[in-house]
Amino acid sequence: MKNLQQSRLPPGFRFHPTDEELILHYLRKKVASTPFPVSIIADVDIYKFDPWDLPDKAALGEKEWYFFSPRDRKYPNGARPNRAAASGYWKATGTDKIIMASAITPGGVIEGHENVGVKKALVFYRGKPPKGVKTDWIMHEYRLADTPTFSYIKPIKPKDSSMRLDDWVLCRIYKKAHSLTSCARAEMSSEHEQEEEDEEQQLVAPENPFPSLKSSPPMNNKCPLMSQKSCSFTNLLDAMDYSLLSSFLADTQFNPPGFESNPAPGGGAASSNGAASFLL
Repeated sequence: MKNLQQSRLPPGFRFHPTDEELILHYLRKKVASTPFPVSIIADVDIYKFDPWDLPDKAALGEKEWYFFSPRDRKYPNGARPNRAAASGYWKATGTDKIIMASAITPGGVIEGHENVGVKKALVFYRGKPPKGVKTDWIMHEYRLADTPTFSYIKPIKPKDSSMRLDDWVLCRIYKKAHSLTSCARAEMSSEHEQEEEDEEQQLVAPENPFPSLKSSPPMNNKCPLMSQKSCSFTNLLDAMDYSLLSSFLADTQFNPPGFESNPAPGGGAASSNGAASFLL
């Protein structure tokens, strides 16, 4: 059936109607038994199938599929619909959305807006309530507004004990995708590679060999102290600041083991020549 319907459509045709278009140009015509130029939406009782089996029964569609489906009552004398399906059930989520459309007179004059339908979102659960397992299958159910033309005011049990609640509602079925697109993956991968490159180029601060001294001012860009093979020992010596080392030796009593300053005669100050004698 799908191939037959697609063969009657122009090349490149895509079916992406708005909520208002679904109500005015499709659901209303279906309820009024008005023929369509092309049967784009298939008639399927979706509650007899699992959602993953429905794409094969649609007239057309790639990522979302449309169906005209009847609704049955859950209880004989109630207005609550029966949401049970083949291996699970459909559960309503969120609040209903009112579909508004421009009110046009027979003369073609727009007179405000009117409520033409209601949109309800549902999620499919495997198993039986209330312990069902949530799936990624979503349904948008469109029904006509509660007007005397298309609905009843008070639920009345039919004489033939029929469980039919609505002859037709319009359903859009699709599967929610959690995976990232190829473009999103490429963008995230590029950002990750850029972060790794920035970390590799970040300067590694050398440890201070003299904790008591203040850190020296930033060195020139002649040879940054980082783990690079191109940085030789000669460049490292050229980049060192010897003023700090000289200051440190001047302020510290440098007295290696085995050496002793030559004391001045009489316990006075050091001798004029400042020579050191070696102690045997």
